[in-house]
Amino acid sequence: MQLQSLDWAILVGFFTFTLAVGAWAARRVGSARDYFLSGQNQRWWLLGTSMVATTFAADTPLLVTSIVREHGVAGNWMWWAFLLTGMLTVAVYAKLWRRSGVVTDVEFYELRYGGAAAAWLRGFRAVYLGLIFNVLVMANVTLAAIKIGNVMFGFTPLQTIAVAVTVTVIFSTLGGLTSVLITDFVMFFVAMIGSIGAAYVLVNQPEVGGLTNLWSHPSVSERMAIWPALDFSTTEGLNLAMTILIIPLAVQWWAAWYPGAEPGGGGYVAQRMLAAQDERHATGATLLFNFAHYAIRPWPWILVGLTSLVIFPDLASLQEELPGVPTALVRDDLAYPALLQRLPAGLLGLVTASLVAAYMSTLSTHLNWGSSYIVNDLWLRFLRPEASQRELVAVGRATTVVLMGLAAGLALQLGSVYDGFLLLLKVGAGTGLLYILRWFWWRINAWAEIVAMVASFAMAAIFFSLDRAYPQAALPDWQQFLLIVTVTTVCWVSAAWFLPGESPATLRRFYRQVQPGGPGWRHVVADAQREGELRECSTEWNLPWDLSFVVAGCAAVYSCLFAIGLLLYGQWNAAALALIIAVVASAVLRGLWSRVVPAQDDKI
Repeated sequence: MQLQSLDWAILVGFFTFTLAVGAWAARRVGSARDYFLSGQNQRWWLLGTSMVATTFAADTPLLVTSIVREHGVAGNWMWWAFLLTGMLTVAVYAKLWRRSGVVTDVEFYELRYGGAAAAWLRGFRAVYLGLIFNVLVMANVTLAAIKIGNVMFGFTPLQTIAVAVTVTVIFSTLGGLTSVLITDFVMFFVAMIGSIGAAYVLVNQPEVGGLTNLWSHPSVSERMAIWPALDFSTTEGLNLAMTILIIPLAVQWWAAWYPGAEPGGGGYVAQRMLAAQDERHATGATLLFNFAHYAIRPWPWILVGLTSLVIFPDLASLQEELPGVPTALVRDDLAYPALLQRLPAGLLGLVTASLVAAYMSTLSTHLNWGSSYIVNDLWLRFLRPEASQRELVAVGRATTVVLMGLAAGLALQLGSVYDGFLLLLKVGAGTGLLYILRWFWWRINAWAEIVAMVASFAMAAIFFSLDRAYPQAALPDWQQFLLIVTVTTVCWVSAAWFLPGESPATLRRFYRQVQPGGPGWRHVVADAQREGELRECSTEWNLPWDLSFVVAGCAAVYSCLFAIGLLLYGQWNAAALALIIAVVASAVLRGLWSRVVPAQDDKI
């Protein structure tokens, strides 16, 4: 593929902008808190847009394309179900995270728990999430960049990594979270314009002939359903129904820890909430994120995925189109970059810039987030407690370089972004319920977290090894997922019940700081008040209003998502009904806002 002068001008302008923002933000970094939390004075619209931009990684359109080609539009319920987690974070956990006052979500462990176990958990979790898990996520994103670079520019994997690593590391090490937030804001709009423009041009390719012809094509019409047809009469039908709908809606959303959709909040979403001015801005940011991520963004990618079924009906046609691509990389996800070769000059540059933007946004966030763990929760907490702010920023920048190098090396070992998605789900399976309940049940202790983490990772590793050794005898992914969830949950609940709980002093300190309320803390608060402590605290719970907000939020977002799809399908009456539901649910959200988020001086 040859980029024209206009395409190169767009790319050069984009790179110049990002590096300029990084250089500007670098001058404003005076402390580790500035570098990792942008001074904790950011507003909801900037933080929410940054969350959306981060979840639009270079691998996201490839993942959606792969899902649509394999399971149809309904297959997206595998990630649409995470909206339930997201809205629970909006209504319940955003304000709790902001009250905690921690720098990272890993620092939370020594606020919620106490003693040597809490310290060990914080240090280990910093390495586990900041290094191991974080590198796995970045490797999956870098794999997508490798495929895009190979198809669009003829780059070898090493050439793609060299370019991607150099640009991303320079940008990420300069200004910390402030530069990430500002560029994310611009990157989101560039990415959306690029993805919508690409979908429009590709749907109108001669082989497709527009939306009407697309919907009537046999390969597409059977994959258009937003809600899957459930067939339990065959093993194949059962596995499909469990994989794409039942498990995601019944179990996955609360049981699996997945980046950007962590039960109870966490990761880079928590980092954005902690960087907010106050609780209202933290809640508003996560609300904006969930609306944009689930309702606004999916359909351009879905359209491209459906279009690819007409132009490249199977892997053989993809291989024929891309003879220079190694056979190991030819999977369904490759259809997305293969189609981008058909874009005209100008739009090609914009879409290329949007993919670069998506890659840089996700990687810069994960690099800054991961290095915050290594610096705040390992270096400062255990290795160099006397370190100066200048030293902490320097260590953060050095860690960024190391993390990027490890992710690049691992990316060369992966084959499909869909495989990486399933692996991430399994590694975090079974821990989600603990992350939801630990705010509201005093019995949960540090050992429960340790046991959950070890059990989940061990079970995922066992299944991963067995799948490689005995592929013909492998259990379906949904059965593996349920087994991991069951074993992990039994293990951590047992640890919470039978191992020693946290000390009264630790529990009272946490409750005074966060004040989560609820019957799960009644015993702790009552004992403290009898002894003259926590007089100012109560166990009143706002949960009924919070859950009402969750239900209304899910109704509003899903209705918007369906309305856009039904409009594209030309089903006007159904689209109008979905739009009415979305408007009513949004009005309910507006009415519940003051009951869910405490009033503060700052207006959103």
